[in-house]
Amino acid sequence: MFIYSIRASTVKLFGFVALTLLLIGVTLGFGGGETVMAAADESGINFSGIKTNEDRIEFINGFGIKVESEPLEEEAFTMPENFDRVILGYNEIQKKQGLDLSKYANKRVTRYTYKVTNYNSDGEVYANLFVYRSKIVACDICSASPTGFVAPLTQVDKSNLK
Repeated sequence: MFIYSIRASTVKLFGFVALTLLLIGVTLGFGGGETVMAAADESGINFSGIKTNEDRIEFINGFGIKVESEPLEEEAFTMPENFDRVILGYNEIQKKQGLDLSKYANKRVTRYTYKVTNYNSDGEVYANLFVYRSKIVACDICSASPTGFVAPLTQVDKSNLK
C-alpha cells in the first residue's frame, strides 16, 4: 500500500505556479509573441548609460540642479539582502520616481555624493546617485542640517533652486 499526503502549502504552491504559467500564456497569446521594452519610468527619464563622472553630472543637471565637478564621496558597497526599516523607508522615496532598490539586493552598488551649489537652504545640500552597472538604481537630494530633508532627485522643488 502507498500513502501520499499533501500539505495545504504544497497545494497553494502548485496553484500559484499553475496560475502564473496560465497568465504568461495568456499574455503571450494576446501579445502576438512580440516583445515590448518598457521604459524604466513613465516620465521618460533615462536612468541607464551612466558610465563617467560627466554622465553623472549631466544627469543631475537635467533636473536644474548644479553640483561641484567632482563627487565629495564615492563608496562601493553590497546592498543588503534584507532591508531594515530605514532602507525600506528610503526605498519608498525611490518608488516615487519609478525606481526600486529591492531588485538590487546582494548587488555591488556605488554611491556618488555631490555637493549641490544652487539650492536655497540653511545648511549644505547633497545629491546622491546609486549606480549599478552603468544604471542609476536610486537617487536623491538631501540636506545635512538637523531639520533637513530627503527627497526624490527627479521631483526636486524648482522653487528652491537659485
